[in-house]
Amino acid sequence: MTPADASTDRARAIDMVALDEVVSFTSELIRIDTTNRGNGDCNERPAAEYVAERLAAAGLEPTLLERTPGRTNVVARIPGTDPTADALLVHGHLDVVPAEPADWSVHPFSGEVRDGVVWGRGAVDMKNMDAMVLSVVRAWARSGVRPRRDIVLAYTADEEASAIDGSGFLADHHPELFEGCTEGISESGAFTFHAGPGMALYPIGAGERGTGWLKLTAHGRAGHGSKVNRANAVSRLAAAVARIGDHEWPLRLTPTVRAALKELAVLHDIDADVDAEHFDADELLAKLGPAADLVAATVRNSANPTVLEAGYKVNVIPGQAVAYVDGRILSGGEDEFRATLDELTGPDVDWEFHHREVALQAPVDSPTYAKLRAAIERFDPAGHVVPYCMSGGTDAKQFSRLGITGYGFSPLKLPADFDYQALFHGVDERVPVDALHFGVRVLDHYLQSA
Repeated sequence: MTPADASTDRARAIDMVALDEVVSFTSELIRIDTTNRGNGDCNERPAAEYVAERLAAAGLEPTLLERTPGRTNVVARIPGTDPTADALLVHGHLDVVPAEPADWSVHPFSGEVRDGVVWGRGAVDMKNMDAMVLSVVRAWARSGVRPRRDIVLAYTADEEASAIDGSGFLADHHPELFEGCTEGISESGAFTFHAGPGMALYPIGAGERGTGWLKLTAHGRAGHGSKVNRANAVSRLAAAVARIGDHEWPLRLTPTVRAALKELAVLHDIDADVDAEHFDADELLAKLGPAADLVAATVRNSANPTVLEAGYKVNVIPGQAVAYVDGRILSGGEDEFRATLDELTGPDVDWEFHHREVALQAPVDSPTYAKLRAAIERFDPAGHVVPYCMSGGTDAKQFSRLGITGYGFSPLKLPADFDYQALFHGVDERVPVDALHFGVRVLDHYLQSA
């Protein structure tokens, strides 16, 4: 059998049933409200049971696991044909961020399918990927397809908060379920990014900045609001928060970001020596047009103040004030981050990590990355696959504790007027039906060849 014949055979698993199911699964999962408001306020169990029922109908044996009642995870293994091959993890989270219905064109939990588009919270983050994987697995069951390597499916809780009830719980307390897994794929990669007329990019996630959520505490002298107070905790905190918000972080290029800049420079016909000692990434970014958005947030550490808590009455100066800061740290950048925060907070404000997770790097010269690239190029030959580093984080951080290298690969072919990145946690989140069909075909092709 020639490679072309094998490629054709791989595509045959996806039938009209699979294409219909991916749309209905996406819509129905959106209708199951799994809003994660933080602090444990979420219930993923109905969505987990929905997924488990459909996996079981495909002949698999899903396991439901909870650290906390209602915070349910689903894990299942598909046996491969080569028992000597390493296993592959395919994971997606079931929870979503909050949505205010009054702000939306359609109700965020309607799952409405209108004019070839599925609407609702989770349409891109990430019930679409959950549905695509379900559709592929069920298509395999109908056609008798088995992958070469074992594939472990994990549908997780709590990704939109600390992951303590989700991937963190699974990695720490059920590592046996992931035995043999060396690599994984999940969200935030392989979507169409239109960088200009005729330039469709497909960024594959090959890195993540680390998570460094901070709690700042300022102590001072409580007193009457009408009197001068040079030890005002609110003033001390406000000054520190302002310094953090105004700080300009220095450039720091990780291997993934450097690889992305090299490929983007070539695609834009820009002569840039990205490996030069004094290479100016900001200068190159200024020439890349829209494509700069793929990289700009990941050439530096960052720290953004997000929450303030202080006081209880307008005429009372409190003795303590608290702020929270969303810090993101590039691989190798933690020492710089810590030293900078010590300087910016000053002597009157203490800081600590409220939540900390590692930065990730995945090789872009690996056989796995090459197969991910090939799967995209097979179904969109005109597309340009590039690596990129995610500015935020995914469950790949927790699974990395098990030695699993993670890639962001949730394929979608999107029209030029579709701002995919703006819809993450945004209003009117939606996904085109055609994009879901593309994703199902690409995932089927990759997972059979992996």
